[in-house]
Amino acid sequence: MPRLFGTDGVRGLANRDVSVELALSLAQATAVVLGKGRSAEARRKQGRRPTAVVARDPRVSGEFLSAAVSAGLASSGVDVLDAGVIPTPAAAYLIADIDADFGVMISASHNPAPDNGIKIFARGGVKLPDEVEDRIEAALSGDALAPTGAGVGRIRRFADAEDRYVVHLLSTLPKTLDGLHVVIDCANGAAAGVSPEVFRDAGARVTVIGNDPDGLNINEGVGSTHPAALAAAVLEQGADVGIAHDGDADRCLAVDAEGRIVGGDEIMAILAVGMAERGVLRERTLVTTVMSNLGLRIAMREQGIEVIETKVGDRYVLEELSARKLSLGGEQSGHVILTDFATTGDGLLTGLQVVSEMARTGKTLAELAAVMKLYPQVLVNVEGVDRDRLGADAEIADAVIAAEKRLGDSGRVLLRPSGTEPMVRVMVEAADQETAEEIANDLAAIVRSRLAHPAA
Repeated sequence: MPRLFGTDGVRGLANRDVSVELALSLAQATAVVLGKGRSAEARRKQGRRPTAVVARDPRVSGEFLSAAVSAGLASSGVDVLDAGVIPTPAAAYLIADIDADFGVMISASHNPAPDNGIKIFARGGVKLPDEVEDRIEAALSGDALAPTGAGVGRIRRFADAEDRYVVHLLSTLPKTLDGLHVVIDCANGAAAGVSPEVFRDAGARVTVIGNDPDGLNINEGVGSTHPAALAAAVLEQGADVGIAHDGDADRCLAVDAEGRIVGGDEIMAILAVGMAERGVLRERTLVTTVMSNLGLRIAMREQGIEVIETKVGDRYVLEELSARKLSLGGEQSGHVILTDFATTGDGLLTGLQVVSEMARTGKTLAELAAVMKLYPQVLVNVEGVDRDRLGADAEIADAVIAAEKRLGDSGRVLLRPSGTEPMVRVMVEAADQETAEEIANDLAAIVRSRLAHPAA
């Protein structure tokens, strides 16, 4: 039986894969596992109940799913603070800010509107380790908590949730944004209510697109997965910079004044250099995944900044940041973690820090991004193969060695099995696009021939 939890919570087609019944049961199981922590027990000894924050993005299915989660928690003796529609990183921050025992975010992030998901955060607003997710999944088949009378939880509106988050974001700024014209793309998602407000409060002149969520148009032609809309708006408005969020606003991509998209790797380079100059980049170290562009590694080396690589997935980045008490890490997707201010990727925080760096240095976004050169990167997905045999195939290994020898210091090869599908991902970086495509396609052909499933 496949594991219920994926790389970022439970996700699927709402009202089918992610049903009311699942949401209710998952909330009850979460109360069993996370409602018995030390903080929850301390509350009980004081005659109080455990507390959880529940929030959602504006998908129409989030209305009934958040109701089901709140019902499951309250019926299990957990007091619920309903924060309504707010970004995922806002929910994580609020869990820590009010010292809640845990929290639940209803969102499918950058996925289309028919999908939805359930993300669970532990006390402190941190994502759950695999072993705790496994305990919650196991608890689904056990008995739910069923208090009566005064033991039943209450559901209340978290009235100042958004205000608390805005104040927090503004407190992180090293420099206000006075004089800068920013276009914000809210992806018709959870950022629509708060991102324009916080950028205005920070001093920027703000133009907004993708800020009319109707429950069905989240991520539809806008946001970080469709940055062309933002690029066009920046050029039309003659703005200094554009900031794009995804549906739950845990990611950030940017657009410079010429309409060029500035991705997650370039954003990390900008922030790493700026933080190093200000003396707040701990151990002068940046944490990225193996998919980050070779140009980022080269640029950081030239700046005297160490780069640590992890497996693909923000949870692995966060684990490394936590283990070494570092301050900056992230992914190519624009999921950037600034541990001095957040426990997860925060697209609003990231965008504010990038624009603040423009204000601090007096440089344009293009000038800041020029700290690194993006190497052409080609990714080929080889489908329908036996991914488990990848590491043991000598012919593939020899082909990779030959490709790396051909590229020398001006390129990179990465082959990795998909974590969820019968697929091998072939990634090649090179000094020019033609070479990257040629080597990637050659390696993909070898992988396809060597790892093809035997004919039935």
